[in-house]
Amino acid sequence: MLDPVYIDHLEQNVWFSQLTTAFKQFIISHAVQQHFDKEQAIFHAGDSFNGIYAVLEGAVRLGYIDIEGKESVAAIVEPIMWFGEISLVDAKPRSHNAIATQKSLILHIPSAAIQNLLQQHPGFWYHIAQLTSQKLRFAFLELISIQTQSIHQRLAQRLMFILNGYGNHVMIEKNVIHLSQEQLAQMLTCSRQTINQELQALEKQNILRLSFKKIEILDVSELHRIAHAFPNHSIENQLNI
Repeated sequence: MLDPVYIDHLEQNVWFSQLTTAFKQFIISHAVQQHFDKEQAIFHAGDSFNGIYAVLEGAVRLGYIDIEGKESVAAIVEPIMWFGEISLVDAKPRSHNAIATQKSLILHIPSAAIQNLLQQHPGFWYHIAQLTSQKLRFAFLELISIQTQSIHQRLAQRLMFILNGYGNHVMIEKNVIHLSQEQLAQMLTCSRQTINQELQALEKQNILRLSFKKIEILDVSELHRIAHAFPNHSIENQLNI
């Protein structure tokens, strides 16, 4: 049973807030709260599906480590964001690693519970499709960004994505991003030096303030303008952020 203190938090998640009452009640009654230590794995690439997750406290790194031991980071998942549903849809092993970046409290809906629910109520697959398509949309936008935007714009866009919880947040409630420059560089597939130069340029414009593994956004509207400047202005309408 979900601790009542987190139910209000979940309502700040776009997907959860739009669920039917029956689906919300299912999550509240079947979800299990789990604690993870820093760098502890929630699941690894290749693991069998064991349920879907949401971050209640802390943060989770989604990515992959190649054969040479080099890590690629796709996203940092923070409260209140859901992850792990892809393997539910395609019935294939996990496609990536999910690692806690700090001590974290994670909400877990076990595989058996969610699969039984979907067997009894096939119409609820619509909600799972919504959750999956949300990530697919951002994946496509990132591909478009790589092809059409400068690193300056791509960085601004990624910072906006993170502030908005990759479309998970009903509204932007905080202006601090807990992320290292190395992690940002991995997300944008460029060097840490390049990211450092771009961040310092934004800091000189008083758009953000840098500190150790933390970026405070001072001017969200200006960051938004840079992220959605021509030729990628259409992304603003697609994200509505």
